[in-house]
Amino acid sequence: MATGGPRLIALDVDGTLLDTGSPVSERVVAAVRAAVAAGAHVVVTTGRTVLVTRPVLAELGLIEGHALCSNGAVHVDVAKGQPLTVQEFDPAPAVVALRALIPEMVFAVEKVGVGYWATGVSPGGFSLGEYLLVDHTALSSEPTPRLNGWWPEGSLEEMLSLLRELQVPGASWVHGEFGPWLTVSRQGVSKGWALERLRQSLGVPRTATLAIGDGYNDREMLRWAAHSVAMANAPAEVRDLADEVTGDVREDGVATVLERWFRP
Repeated sequence: MATGGPRLIALDVDGTLLDTGSPVSERVVAAVRAAVAAGAHVVVTTGRTVLVTRPVLAELGLIEGHALCSNGAVHVDVAKGQPLTVQEFDPAPAVVALRALIPEMVFAVEKVGVGYWATGVSPGGFSLGEYLLVDHTALSSEPTPRLNGWWPEGSLEEMLSLLRELQVPGASWVHGEFGPWLTVSRQGVSKGWALERLRQSLGVPRTATLAIGDGYNDREMLRWAAHSVAMANAPAEVRDLADEVTGDVREDGVATVLERWFRP
């Protein structure tokens, strides 16, 4: 890490900044605000949509700067609360390929700033924004930054076995940590990809970058950072990628790291 501490700090949300369904702890909020006060760019970098990220930004007291949502596909101007850029792709080929492998899969496509169009109800589907049930044709009719898939009757292991056969030109996918979920995005778009674009635009040296995460969708982000930190609650594969492992999300692992350089 560069002398003086990190200048670009990428923080995942669920399992990192907070335990899903719980608020960000006071200690983590204080550490994040201290980093911002010291002039660091703190970038919430999450798989969440813009709508579901906004409350976290408010909790943290982030009123300007950048956020990267939808696994890096949506770059948000925090001050305006609106997307600056959206990396979209055609979901139709992926839907066709996935239906051939797993006919029972339930799909949802993100409508940025609005909600989701979906072919069925999935756990956590009704969070913030519109959730419109549509058929597969309507679902595939418009570009989207993200296609989610959920297999109600399957297991993660079964899904991963089947997905070895998945090939969709122009798209790539990542699976979740818990249950038979996957997310399909435009080929090459990831948290790490989006962070590198942002780093270059901000003029931050690569040596002054820090990333903290816990999920499979954080792997590219951890590889990108000069110093990468995995949460103790991360899967072993993710922990093995990181330069260090901090405490569990319920132990304020993010604060433990940030407090080395930024004291509230």
